[in-house]
Amino acid sequence: MLPVAAGTMEGRVYLRESGVNELAVVFHNNRLSYVGQDCQRIPPMLHMLYGPQVYCLDLSFNALESLWGLAEFPNLEELVLDNNLLNDSIHFPRLNKLHTLSLNKNKITNLDLLLTKASNHFPKLTYLSILGNVACPNQLSDSEKDEEDYRRYRYYVLHHLPGLQFLDSSRVSLEERLEAERRGHFMKVVRPNKKMSSDEEDQAGFTPYTPLPSSRRGAGEHKGAYGKCRYRYSGKHSEGNRFIANSDL
Repeated sequence: MLPVAAGTMEGRVYLRESGVNELAVVFHNNRLSYVGQDCQRIPPMLHMLYGPQVYCLDLSFNALESLWGLAEFPNLEELVLDNNLLNDSIHFPRLNKLHTLSLNKNKITNLDLLLTKASNHFPKLTYLSILGNVACPNQLSDSEKDEEDYRRYRYYVLHHLPGLQFLDSSRVSLEERLEAERRGHFMKVVRPNKKMSSDEEDQAGFTPYTPLPSSRRGAGEHKGAYGKCRYRYSGKHSEGNRFIANSDL
């Protein structure tokens, strides 16, 4: 922590000299925002100047790939990280006071991993939003998802994070909470692989399932027989042998 007050002219000089856009830094009533600056990591000068004073931190619309330095904001209650590049390798420090986490429109695909991290690092979490990530199965992230997928996802999340009061854009209902307790563990959303077209199957070397051997003749190679048949079945136990006349042999 630098021996200067964050809002003083000297503090602004430190920001400017460290490459931080001082005009984009807004700190008021323990709320700090640094939005839309395309930074890939949290500027160290922010936590050096503001750190323990910050209760709400908004770093949305940047290009964050790492949360290194987040541990220097130990009193965080709200954290907004929307519209960044955070993926499944994201590392969270333990923040005992954090109750609100917004991760909309990032690159998170592994829901189980995220829920494990949230459960282990944010014991007081009551609001979570991950809309626009692959891990959240709704049409913002995948046009093939439907309402049933999203409903199952909510039950699954609530089973792992029973303390949530809000999930994504809506309040958790009593009905959802009861369903999550009963069946949430089995509600993981898994989509089967997209069915291949016949052309794709041919290119990949696949053929439709069939009980016939692979050497079977094609539809245009059949042969018909009229009148006496030149072929006979000579199986020892064939019932058909009883109806074969000597003149047919």
